[in-house]
Amino acid sequence: MRRLVLACALLAALAGCRDTPADHLQRARDAVFEKRPDEALVEYRKAVDLLRRDDTPPSLVLRARALKGAADVYWLEQRKVKEAVSVYKELLVQCPESPEALEARIILAELLRVHYHDLRGAIDQLTAALQRNPPQGAELHYQVAKLYFELADYAQCELEATRLAERFATSAYVDDALFLRAQAIQMMEGRRQEASRAYADLRTRFPDSELAAHATVEMGRLRAETGENEKAIELWVEALKAHPDPALVQDYISRARRRIADTTPGSIGERAKAFDHAQAPPPPARPPRTSVEAAGGTAEEASRDHGD
Repeated sequence: MRRLVLACALLAALAGCRDTPADHLQRARDAVFEKRPDEALVEYRKAVDLLRRDDTPPSLVLRARALKGAADVYWLEQRKVKEAVSVYKELLVQCPESPEALEARIILAELLRVHYHDLRGAIDQLTAALQRNPPQGAELHYQVAKLYFELADYAQCELEATRLAERFATSAYVDDALFLRAQAIQMMEGRRQEASRAYADLRTRFPDSELAAHATVEMGRLRAETGENEKAIELWVEALKAHPDPALVQDYISRARRRIADTTPGSIGERAKAFDHAQAPPPPARPPRTSVEAAGGTAEEASRDHGD
């Protein structure tokens, strides 16, 4: 009996030794599907350990899948950001040219931005991803430009937005890039006219874009900043036709009209008169005509006092 037990144990051990990395990967996927993330992580790690010393192309493919799977479990199933970031980075080191590495860079950029506020690190990951010419290149390039805007590096934001519009001329992100470029220029000292031209360029090239109305509003704000309130109102009235927040535009118009009213000569004169009137001293009280009136008596009593 003892020999039989030992034989069974040996057979089980041998069967375990025959488990391939692909077997562990399949078990890990099954565990993820069945909502057993801890078990999935164990299987992914077993697959990675078996593949660690094998650098043949088929083994690298499996290793990249195992590492990506483990990182996804940490992030998507367990929300363990630190562990996910660590395994994504491990994937980038061990299998940098794999398709999984490209996906890892994009996810890693978002984790670095949101959870670590590491905007530079996010830019580095997205820039590396763009070097692989991914199909979502325009979107990734737009994210890079936005990150530079968030960093207040407006000159680099302008450059990246311009590159996007040139490199991905037929992309749906071109109007977004042009609007972001105009915003970046607007934030830089002494470039108000250039910003206005950039917004006008967006309106000309993409008149049906939802951003065209926003560009018109910004052009009006630029005019108002230089005291051109009448022209600003014209632009804002035009923007009302398509702007998603007409109440905001109406507020801009009302404020500009008040500024115009407060700076016209007639208005200034009326306000001066009102001010003078408010400051004028009250007229002096009529002195009492008789001693009776002074004591509080009426005019009739005063007349009787004089024998009237």
